[in-house]
Amino acid sequence: MSLTVIQRARTSVGDWSNDIHPVLKRVLCARGVKNSDELNHALDQLLPPSELKGIDQAVAVIADAVERQAKIVIVGDFDADGATSTSVAVLALRCMGAMHVGYLVPNRFAYGYGLTPPLVQEAAKQQPQLLITVDNGISSIEGVAAANQLGMQVVVTDHHLPGEQLPDAAAIVNPNQSGCGFRSKQLAGVGVIFYVMVVLRRALLQRDWFARVKIPAPNLAQFLDLVALGTVADVVPLDRNNRILVSQGLARIRAGQCRPGIVALLQLGKRDPLNIISTDLGFAVGPRLNAAGRLEDMSVGIECLLTDDPAKASLLAQQLHDLNQSRKEIEGDMQADAAEALAALAFSETPAGICVFQAHWHQGVIGIVASRLKAQFSRPTIVFAQADDNHIKGSARSVSGVHIRDVLAGVDALHPGLIVSFGGHAMAAGLTLARERFDEFHQAFVGFLAQHYGVEQLSESLYSDGELEPEFLNVDLAQAIRDCLPWGQLCEEPQFQGEFNIVQRQWLGDKHLKLQLSEVVSGKLVDAIAFNQQKINWPLENKRVALLYRLDVNRYQNRRQLQLMVQKHQVL
Repeated sequence: MSLTVIQRARTSVGDWSNDIHPVLKRVLCARGVKNSDELNHALDQLLPPSELKGIDQAVAVIADAVERQAKIVIVGDFDADGATSTSVAVLALRCMGAMHVGYLVPNRFAYGYGLTPPLVQEAAKQQPQLLITVDNGISSIEGVAAANQLGMQVVVTDHHLPGEQLPDAAAIVNPNQSGCGFRSKQLAGVGVIFYVMVVLRRALLQRDWFARVKIPAPNLAQFLDLVALGTVADVVPLDRNNRILVSQGLARIRAGQCRPGIVALLQLGKRDPLNIISTDLGFAVGPRLNAAGRLEDMSVGIECLLTDDPAKASLLAQQLHDLNQSRKEIEGDMQADAAEALAALAFSETPAGICVFQAHWHQGVIGIVASRLKAQFSRPTIVFAQADDNHIKGSARSVSGVHIRDVLAGVDALHPGLIVSFGGHAMAAGLTLARERFDEFHQAFVGFLAQHYGVEQLSESLYSDGELEPEFLNVDLAQAIRDCLPWGQLCEEPQFQGEFNIVQRQWLGDKHLKLQLSEVVSGKLVDAIAFNQQKINWPLENKRVALLYRLDVNRYQNRRQLQLMVQKHQVL
């Protein structure tokens, strides 16, 4: 095959049951799954909550607030993880008898990220005694201090990497805080608050709370659909603990035990809730939910997830869908602007990093544009937009070999005061600069990358699980892959490589290409589809193609048929 890819190891080791497909054995071993036992995704296989530092202290504070019916306000974030985290906290607390639970999510354009002092002033209008942050708060030093001054207790639940200083909160639950022994550092914000609610239920049982108020102790597994959505949409690595959470949530959705809002969003994304997989949450639901936080206010998304009324859920889901369509149009214009700006630079070779800014760009969409440019250039990328008269905000996306938050920390250490603020993960981060210092930062960012990383680390690698034997090119293996486990970040869905003859081709509109192929060795016929293609890259005179592809099950009129999903191609 002519495509340049890195082949994963093909050896299978460990104790595997005989019903595991031989191709799946080597695929799973290459992803660190050692034996069949690790495919057990029962809830009793979850890591114990006791490993989470601060969880007992946090639960004690929350349980006291529930018992005295204090006013509790959940402070969320404006992305899908934040929306699902907020929904889990609100719904779970209400199910456990808390009568006065509200929520507040900052408008990113007015308040920025996290529990800021201005947001505390906004929260104070609801007169809460307790604030619980979800998917944020670990960097909210000033915001927590402001809440303390106003007499509010604050419990921080978060999963982002902490800085040197922690907020002076009543309790902090974050698997990434120093001294926390929780073995899954990859837990999403919604996973953290789910763990807290599970322990809270146990604590309230021990206090005889449910008997005293004459309500049944709720089954918190009913919220695992939300946990699965937030975990997948936040693109956290799917280690075993996260795979259990996602697998259990998917099982509930397939069984029809699902929030009406998730069902409505799946239907708008043309996904069948009874047959969904993890990527459907990531591609069909997550973007529509995120659109509210990107363009307007995430409260629309949260209300869609909170409601028990299918009709209301459908109306709210349609609003989210319309916002997502607007987001796509804005994104397209910004990508065109970025391409023009980068072309004007006319660099002779791809720089160590991509850094672009336009004052008129939409602040809510810069993260998506950064992702697109990162994929196009295979380099860490930061896209900036105007924040106010004096500042710009950037959204960074990175390649697998570069921890982008560590890069920003390195630049900050070498150039004190250049970055006003920053935070994030290995693969994504955000930052604020003074507008007049963009060029200075651009030079420092690219220079740091060039000095500390080689070309291989800076580039996004293509991985393959090797060539697939012709006898395994069938719908049964495709179904086995779908059913095996939730695929996602650091547990990527299998990709195979091979050469095929093009038998037939049909363009669906101007962007998608439907193909009938024959495998060059066996002559076996198979259907394939390539999304978002350009006709110039598929010249009619070329009859043979090298593919990097995934296996998919195409369901049509109650029939299952194998379909290859083309990831990359090279005409031969």
